[in-house]
Amino acid sequence: MTEKLQKFINDSFVARWAALILIALMMFFAYMFVDMLSPLKELLDTTLGWNSSTFGTYAASEYFLNVFCFFLIFAGIILDKMGIRFTGLLSASLMVIGACIKFYAMSEYFVGTGLESWLGSWWVALPASAKLSCFGFMIFGCGCEMAGTTVSKAIAKWFKGKEMAMAMGLEMSIARLGVFAAMWLAPMVSNSFGASVSAPVLFGAVLLMIGLIFYTVFVVMDRKLDKQLEAAGQLTEEASEEEFKFSDLGKIFTSKMFWLVALLCVLYYSAIFPFQRYAPDFLNKTLDIANGAQLFSCFPILAMILTPFLGAFIDRKGKAASMLMIGSLIMIACHLSFAFLLPVFPSKALAVAIIAILGVSFSLVPAALWPSVPKIIDERILGSAYCVIFWIQNWGLLLVPIVIGKVLDATGGYTLPMVIFSSFGVVALLIGMLLKREDKKKGYGMELPNIKE
Repeated sequence: MTEKLQKFINDSFVARWAALILIALMMFFAYMFVDMLSPLKELLDTTLGWNSSTFGTYAASEYFLNVFCFFLIFAGIILDKMGIRFTGLLSASLMVIGACIKFYAMSEYFVGTGLESWLGSWWVALPASAKLSCFGFMIFGCGCEMAGTTVSKAIAKWFKGKEMAMAMGLEMSIARLGVFAAMWLAPMVSNSFGASVSAPVLFGAVLLMIGLIFYTVFVVMDRKLDKQLEAAGQLTEEASEEEFKFSDLGKIFTSKMFWLVALLCVLYYSAIFPFQRYAPDFLNKTLDIANGAQLFSCFPILAMILTPFLGAFIDRKGKAASMLMIGSLIMIACHLSFAFLLPVFPSKALAVAIIAILGVSFSLVPAALWPSVPKIIDERILGSAYCVIFWIQNWGLLLVPIVIGKVLDATGGYTLPMVIFSSFGVVALLIGMLLKREDKKKGYGMELPNIKE
């Protein structure tokens, strides 16, 4: 009877969902900043001299330090050793610093400086503004990817035994709303300041500062939760971190299920996020319009609506592995439609329909993927596991935009890029089949519900 009276802050429906909103808003601002320049690709060309290859290099730079300097691997170790409070504040701060550097690179304050002259004196194919913007985007990318894994572990902690998949789904929905906001607000802010490319970047940087404040509030709440857990004699996060051993990381790399999840992740997201960067320009050229960004903004809306419900379904009914396969199949059909159907029937209504259906895929896969990781990886190294998955994913997000940019400069059209995107989906579907078979064989429970009756 007395055990039932023991309450923690995350037992409160209002408190745990308030905590979720705080960290989700930080990711909303992060996702918004990522795509702040996507609707301005043509303007970047006319004002700063960025061609498609330059834009592809810029888009890829977000992941450079994460991939080649193994920052995400270190981020996972930091997360498991230092906890979600320290790591979250660090990641939010890095995003703000990187955003400020990027704003300076694209502002009039940078023009005519000695730094601009020096940066313009080498690798002349890449403008000086692009070089410094890439550096700022690298710093931002370190913080953004670290934040993504930190948020996943924070939700796993606050919603353990509760609505975990639904919570992760809602967080992803709020974050993706940032894509919608960027597609609409970036051109509006730019036009309000005389077709400025730096004004939207500054706007995004200010929002990231607000996100840092929101996460600071969450830190206060999480500290209270740990004090309650400690007073109750339960294992605290700090105690768990003391048990972490570097040798435990071997359990990640020797897990077949982990590799299947990681490979599916990199293939799927390589066909989504790089496409997102080029989608406004693709729609402008294919439909001969000037508002491709606003048209594409509907992409995250259906995903935003569906993902929490799909998460709730997984919590109660399971079938996560099956959802991964269905999501990959939908993505293949959508990219092939972009490649061959839309150019033949250049209709805004058809474009919106394909984009919305792609949004369904973008609901199915993440809603099923991320809550499944705690089922296959020990909680002590969960942060490292998420970070290694993100690191592998970042290889694709780094290389694919560069490849697409060069293909565009070489062909002048989007047919081949869309075929490339769809081919990623084909391989992801095959891996999804292997994943479901392995889960059935080993009994990890990916097809089982998260909430135990």
